[in-house]
Amino acid sequence: MAFKVVADSNVLVSAFVWRGNPRRLLDDGLAAGWQFYSSELLLAELERVLSYPRIATAIARQRQTPSALFELAQGVLRPVNTTPLVGPVCRDPDDDEVLACAMAAKADLIVSGDADLLILGQYQGIPIITTAQALVRQQEEQGRGTRPNAT
Repeated sequence: MAFKVVADSNVLVSAFVWRGNPRRLLDDGLAAGWQFYSSELLLAELERVLSYPRIATAIARQRQTPSALFELAQGVLRPVNTTPLVGPVCRDPDDDEVLACAMAAKADLIVSGDADLLILGQYQGIPIITTAQALVRQQEEQGRGTRPNAT
């Protein structure tokens, strides 16, 4: 069974624009058979953020366009239909969509750099961890030859 991951928009923007650990997480995860999920609302947020002037300038330096990177993201991310959570869970209610996406995807892991999500530690048994922590999980999985424990 594939390992299911929901990465929030800041992780995805970093993966597609700035590279570094978020890109390594995405590339190595896909190579290991990890599946990355998103929702309609999260995809819309990603598309919007990729068009911010500072981000679009960085994308242009790579001889890319925001729309081309967004199409690439759509090809990598598996869409799920979400159901709104009952009441706000996060300090920032907009982040509840990440949790709803994880629930809809039956995710094993949420990867985020957002303090409002990270402070939760987990949601409904799904760990919420940083990119660096997720990379450690990838390395552990490769060393064991099994999928990582969801705790």
